[in-house]
Amino acid sequence: MPRWAAGGACNAAAMLVRDVMSRDPVTIAPDAPLRAAAELMRERRVRHLPVVGPEERLLGVLTDRDLRHMAFRPALAELLPSTPALARPARVRDAMTWAAITVGPDLPLARAGLVMIERRIGSLPVVEDGRLVGILTDHDLLRALPPAGQRAAELAGFLW
Repeated sequence: MPRWAAGGACNAAAMLVRDVMSRDPVTIAPDAPLRAAAELMRERRVRHLPVVGPEERLLGVLTDRDLRHMAFRPALAELLPSTPALARPARVRDAMTWAAITVGPDLPLARAGLVMIERRIGSLPVVEDGRLVGILTDHDLLRALPPAGQRAAELAGFLW
């Protein structure tokens, strides 16, 4: 929970990823059917699913954008009937982003937000010792903002 929410003064510069990340995120295995992943995302109302292997080791991320790209798979299978990979049911591993950008829990929140903006991504898996410990989403960042009145006071020095 953000520090300001606990009644203390918000020092956004001192906040860390661990202060606002979602702990115990919904995850999925790489061999799960893609349809099951889509249903899980819809049921749990999430747009990002960390893909994990044994011992909660992060392998990648499946996003709603990845699912939209896979929507063209049936049309490709009709156009390219000689491609066996397109004929079998899609798995998470077929659509996921394998090289996910990750952060550690002790990274300053402002730096993590900057990474998300620069890379144009909506989430960052939080990894510690190679294991998934949470996920930082754009919604987590927005919830971490101080209340409007306090935000205006903090920004007053930047306005001219």
